[in-house]
Amino acid sequence: MVEERVFNNRYRLDRKLGEGGMATVFCGTDILLRRRVAIKVLREQYAADEEFVRRFYQEAESAAKLSHPNIVNTYDVGRQGDTYFIVMELVDGASLGEIIAADGRLPEPVAIDYAAQIASGLAYAHRQGLLHRDIKPANILVTRDDVVKLSDFGIARAVSQQTMALTKPGLVMGSVYYISPEQAQEHEVHETADLYSLGVVLFQMLTGKLPYTGESPVTVALKHIGDPVPVIDVEASGISPALAAIVNKLLQKKPEHRFASASDLATALREARERPAIAGYRIADDAPAGGRRVSAQLPPRRSPMPDRAVVAPIEQRRSSRAWAVGALLVALAVATGLGYLLFAKPLHPFGSQLLVADYTGMTQTQAQRAVVNAGFRARFTKSASETVPADRVIRQSPQAGTAVDRNQVIELVISNGKPLRGLEDVRGYSVSDAQRSLQQEGFAVTVVRRFDNTVKDNVIDQSPKAEAKVPEGIRVTLIVSNGPAPVVVPSFVGMKTQAAQALADRAGVTIDATQTIAGEPPDTVSSQSIAKGTKVDRGATVRLVINTGMPSQPAQPGNGPVVTLPNLIGMDYATARATLAQAGFDIAVRYAQQSVNYGTIVAQSPSPGPQAQGITVTITLSVSGEVPDTGGMTPTDAIAVLRSYGYSVSRWEYTTSVGASGKVVGTDPAAGTSLAPGSSLSVTVNGTPPPQ
Repeated sequence: MVEERVFNNRYRLDRKLGEGGMATVFCGTDILLRRRVAIKVLREQYAADEEFVRRFYQEAESAAKLSHPNIVNTYDVGRQGDTYFIVMELVDGASLGEIIAADGRLPEPVAIDYAAQIASGLAYAHRQGLLHRDIKPANILVTRDDVVKLSDFGIARAVSQQTMALTKPGLVMGSVYYISPEQAQEHEVHETADLYSLGVVLFQMLTGKLPYTGESPVTVALKHIGDPVPVIDVEASGISPALAAIVNKLLQKKPEHRFASASDLATALREARERPAIAGYRIADDAPAGGRRVSAQLPPRRSPMPDRAVVAPIEQRRSSRAWAVGALLVALAVATGLGYLLFAKPLHPFGSQLLVADYTGMTQTQAQRAVVNAGFRARFTKSASETVPADRVIRQSPQAGTAVDRNQVIELVISNGKPLRGLEDVRGYSVSDAQRSLQQEGFAVTVVRRFDNTVKDNVIDQSPKAEAKVPEGIRVTLIVSNGPAPVVVPSFVGMKTQAAQALADRAGVTIDATQTIAGEPPDTVSSQSIAKGTKVDRGATVRLVINTGMPSQPAQPGNGPVVTLPNLIGMDYATARATLAQAGFDIAVRYAQQSVNYGTIVAQSPSPGPQAQGITVTITLSVSGEVPDTGGMTPTDAIAVLRSYGYSVSRWEYTTSVGASGKVVGTDPAAGTSLAPGSSLSVTVNGTPPPQ
């Protein structure tokens, strides 16, 4: 797009990735979460259809609930003006359609791996009650780490009515090559329809071509309904019998003849990978009898004797002489065989050949030793495996039990563990977003916090490093900022104002030097509101009292004699109150919510020194702003703790159900609840009320 566009003040369109029959896909940026996304913008003709828009929202929201490694995550669905869009995970890789177009046939192990991952994603979606209905290579994305992801959940179902009508505008014609017979006939579809489409994709991966083609979409759809089920020639193609049988079962016309579920298909694919020579399913053709079938009758064999006419097949009547000759030949063959078994010199059962042992499950070292000791040579290749541990043999060729010549090369595939994938870069994310993103990808997460001069709760580092190739399911450690570290208040008393300001800048605190007092020497700090050595948040304000240079005058008597007001800074709340009461002062309390020094005095007014007895002294108490835990305390201790947190008790309640007798059971509001300082709460004690 020429000009920058941002949807809903959040999703910016950066560049076009591609176009389809229903939408245009852009690479974009989620400005709020600072991550790259794919944004699918629907074409105008669909936005004008109210029924389509309703289904689109319903199904896209259902798709957004799918969270699986083999399904592209749907993050958001929205509208701006007359434009509807879906925000999805941006997959770094090509579509399966692009891979097939570039490479043609895919190697059998790769095709099995891709099909198993597709089946895994479909199994999860089917368990959530969601069908795809448009499985095709263009909707299958493959990352650079060979992780397969299904896309376009929701859209496929939202446009299902259009895809059923082969002549309606807006149909993606490529879809008809992968459509199931029941979809083509507009019958009710179930999970097996997705499996049929996957069978077409698997056939195309293995052979490099489609099972059915034609001059028009209608022709192709009719072939899906009535043509014979395609059979892969294992001899000509080199494809294993086990996999050829799986493809044949997937492409059966009747849904009940296919695999019952995607989970069953995934199990069959794993078995085919481990035992490729064993066809676990019968090759069949359930196409309608009246359809466009090709006769399966073989042509008559050519006569072994060229000077004799070709004898008709079984229906030809054989003469009694022919039967007699046949019986004589059989008898001679049996006699010859018995004579060989009884009198021939025993030989190796396969002459000079040797039987191949089963090396699967061995370590590479064990397999190397066993192969050499058996008289063969070993050749190793590496492959990822979901089930076989690293350094173990996954499969071999030739298979166990095969007779081969001495010094034959035995191909052994060694597992290098689970598939590796690129680790997402979550630095700069909030810790909750980073955890959610990594856990959706199947990783375990550990959070380690440390003080840092960055935004609190943001991820500042991760281990392993971003973009590293790692196995699925490993633990990722996130280093999360706890905000700037607390600072220690220095002593400012006796310093010149300018020197105090310089020290405050170095220490990371702010000073307020507006309060003065008559005293010597001038322009020096007489006292400070927060005691030396106290830990406070960076940037906290320390109030200083500055000497003016005039001789200090004794305080004038007020309502009582002049007494010395002590320095209360740093005292706990109970001690400060007792000290003031003993000296004859009235008390007023203010509260300062801080992250340190709970329950201590951090400021007082007036400052320490001679004061008239009976005046009101205002003390500032540091509090957390949360109700403390007083469970198990005596009522007396609970009152003291609550007061040190800035709270009072408004009511006592009693119970005899839990806890030790005479101890506090809990408070209302409960411990940990955010509550404004100065509030009151009720306390529940285990026992009976004291007599009035």
